[in-house]
Amino acid sequence: MADTDLLVTLLVKVAILASMASIALRPNFAKRLFLRERRTIWQRFELAVLFGVVFASGPLVRMALGYRAAEVGVEGALVSGLVGGFVPGAVAGALISVPAFAGPAFEWGTLPLLVGVGALGGLLRKMARDPEDVWRFSPFFLFSLLAWTRGRIPNSEGVFNSLLLLACAMVEAIRYELARRGLVFDLHEGAEPGLAALLLGYLATLVGAGLTLKVWNNTRNEWKIENQQRLLVEARLMNLTRQMNPHFLFNTLNSVAALIRTDPDQARSVVYRLSTILRRLLRKQDAFVALSEELAFIDDYLQIEQVRHGPKLQVRREVDEKAAAARIPSMILQPIVENCIKHGIGPKLEGGTVVLRAELRGGRLQVEVEDDGVGIPVDDLPSVFRKGIGLSNVRERLTVLFGTDFQFVLEPRQGGGVRARVQIPELRERAAGTAAPERARAVA
Repeated sequence: MADTDLLVTLLVKVAILASMASIALRPNFAKRLFLRERRTIWQRFELAVLFGVVFASGPLVRMALGYRAAEVGVEGALVSGLVGGFVPGAVAGALISVPAFAGPAFEWGTLPLLVGVGALGGLLRKMARDPEDVWRFSPFFLFSLLAWTRGRIPNSEGVFNSLLLLACAMVEAIRYELARRGLVFDLHEGAEPGLAALLLGYLATLVGAGLTLKVWNNTRNEWKIENQQRLLVEARLMNLTRQMNPHFLFNTLNSVAALIRTDPDQARSVVYRLSTILRRLLRKQDAFVALSEELAFIDDYLQIEQVRHGPKLQVRREVDEKAAAARIPSMILQPIVENCIKHGIGPKLEGGTVVLRAELRGGRLQVEVEDDGVGIPVDDLPSVFRKGIGLSNVRERLTVLFGTDFQFVLEPRQGGGVRARVQIPELRERAAGTAAPERARAVA
């Protein structure tokens, strides 16, 4: 084979390796495996099967179609060991070697070669002082060596790069000797390769392994960034939820304090209802709950308020059955209901009614809470969200969960009072198969 033809073949081979590296990250469990350094025995087995199946497709294509550039067994076994360790590397090497026994040549030397190369990758991983040295390896070894000698990269990284360079040279030397004896696939088609051809083979192995690690590391870093962003959103949401619970608790305790002197029996009733609510809050901290569950929570809260206000406070529900099964952010309605009672019905001498409505419209859940109380001047509506904790907290939580894909408005009601409307995408249980918005799915 001419050096020019060999160069083209090796370049295609490197491109195939990069494609296979991308394919290996597509299964759902790949993300879980790649983001952890310590793995259970079962996770190592999963990783070995993933590597083995993906990289074995190259030798299989080579055996079936005679496409020489698809022979990526050595590089696949090496990176399997570098990323997974001894066991995944050796098992993956064994799986990658299976196609070699299907052809007429019966390349029986492929099995011990690839198992050994996979184990060698695991040994190199073990020798790395810092596990990140594996991911920082660069195929552009000349620049790496120069940077190391000038002290621009850590000593441990430089040592690992040098070891991997030597390992690739050793693997290529062993493969060449086995190919001369007809025990493994011969890239040079039986011809005696010159020095240039041997160097090209070595470079292809080195660049192929390094490029595969780079592709995986870039995707791994993107996953880490996404995971950090998700954790930040969850932390912010949890902080808002914890802010809301004390706000509700303090207001209710103030009501109990006012009732203790005037009506101890009612105070005991309020404490009992409060204990039911607190058990619910302590038992479950999900970001999303079914609307029916949220309404049950509101019922307990309203019973507390009805004890305080007596017949002055009436409640009416108009909730569609289909809407009751939809999911809604937990503790999102209580501050709205509290605002209706405190600022709408409370100041009204003859009392009033709180109406809860919910329905599904065009794939969106719309919940309305309205009262026929004293109302809010139109000019004051824009500033309501900046006053107090409750409504501003609700709006901020909706922003964290849905970005701009929600509606939360207050509007005057004909005949007096205020109507609060919350509209969000329809969310269902995961088992129902309905896709949730990306921002909401990250914290659900």
